[in-house]
Amino acid sequence: MNMFFGGGGSYYYIIIGLQILCAIHSARRGTLNRWIWLIVFIPVIGCIVYIYSEIISNRNVIRAPKIDVGAVLNPGGKIKKLEDELRFTDTFANKVKLADAYLAAGYTDKAVDLYNASLTGAFSENEHVLAQLIIAYFEQQRYDEVIPIAKKLYNLPQFTRSKAHILYAQSLERTGQTVQAENEFKAMKGRYSYFEPRYEYGLFLTRAGRDNDAYQIFTDMLEEQPHLSPMERKSNRVWFAKAKDELKKLSVQKTV
Repeated sequence: MNMFFGGGGSYYYIIIGLQILCAIHSARRGTLNRWIWLIVFIPVIGCIVYIYSEIISNRNVIRAPKIDVGAVLNPGGKIKKLEDELRFTDTFANKVKLADAYLAAGYTDKAVDLYNASLTGAFSENEHVLAQLIIAYFEQQRYDEVIPIAKKLYNLPQFTRSKAHILYAQSLERTGQTVQAENEFKAMKGRYSYFEPRYEYGLFLTRAGRDNDAYQIFTDMLEEQPHLSPMERKSNRVWFAKAKDELKKLSVQKTV
């Protein structure tokens, strides 16, 4: 450490400033508990590792979910294993892992039962479980039950661009709260980002009979596509393809 702090040079202030910036960035992302010790006690290396892992590697990239190849090829085998683990060790973590597997495999009723059973004690407001319940309830068309859960998560930074937020907006629409639903879709708009919620907003406008507004949403998405990085285009290609399909439908309707 003397090579940086010895002599009272400007290195000291640079490193302190870097630590503060990393700590603020980490706090805003909700990962401070994981990084604070590395940033504070190994300042130079810790800050470099943090910047590479959390800023450079994640810049404008939506991480693809980790794929369990074994689970894809044999989902029943994974579920059986998780069921055995839960019978052997009845813990919150094991309940949630099994519920997640149920939901992914389409066993929504079982997933809901297990999620609700896990919401006890210190885990009664667990963010992951509540977000998963929103997905499960939406699949069950229990839109009235989606809304109060979403309100519990609403002020969390990660809720803004989450699947749960999209389903919250759609649940508002399906319960007749169309003005509030549109406000939520508008809150998820942003140039060169938020392509899934923008696509869903376009569908919302189409259902409302506002074809011109929907046409503009889909057009803007496709016009932004060439300006994205290759990784961004790849991670959002499904939404661009869907937007293109919707534009074709709207174009046909205009000519009829």
